Amino acid sequence: MNKEDLLLVDAGCSLTDYYNGDITRTIPIGGKFSKEQKVIYEIVLSAQKTAIKSAVTGSNSSTVHNVALTILIEGLKEIGLLSGSTEELIENQLYKHLYMHKTGHWLGLDVHDVGAYRIGDYEVPLQNGMILTVEPGIYISDRIPVPEGQPSIDERWKGIGIRIEDDVLVQDKNPEILSIAALKEISDLEF
Repeated sequence: MNKEDLLLVDAGCSLTDYYNGDITRTIPIGGKFSKEQKVIYEIVLSAQKTAIKSAVTGSNSSTVHNVALTILIEGLKEIGLLSGSTEELIENQLYKHLYMHKTGHWLGLDVHDVGAYRIGDYEVPLQNGMILTVEPGIYISDRIPVPEGQPSIDERWKGIGIRIEDDVLVQDKNPEILSIAALKEISDLEF
């Protein structure tokens, strides 16, 4: 790897009592994020922190996803990588060339634990004791076509991929980040 590269580590583990963990961190190889990498990292971190706050009893996985998605889209609009109303971008999935997955999954006896997110038309409500991951990301490729009507991607952004994932215990008002010891602030990652 080169010192200007990013290393995205998605690490799962199984404990001897069969429970699992799953975290992702993105680290600058050379010890400092470039200006563009830092901007993208800050957008993803803001989306993740806000989405974690929504992982409370009575919420659901779609709400957690939509909170993160809205912040990602707003940030990408602010730096000129998306344009249009947030509602239109979501409805027409015009962000998918930059963010192509959901914001998390169940966690427990498997790294991607079983269980429905929906039952028919109904979202499964989050309950105390459930554990899920919250892992938004932005991936700026030169190989994925930009949807018609969206801005072309300047070279300075291409090749940046950032995801931040934590394991979150659902509680009534304050979700608990079980992977809190895995540092994720820019000041902790740069040297």
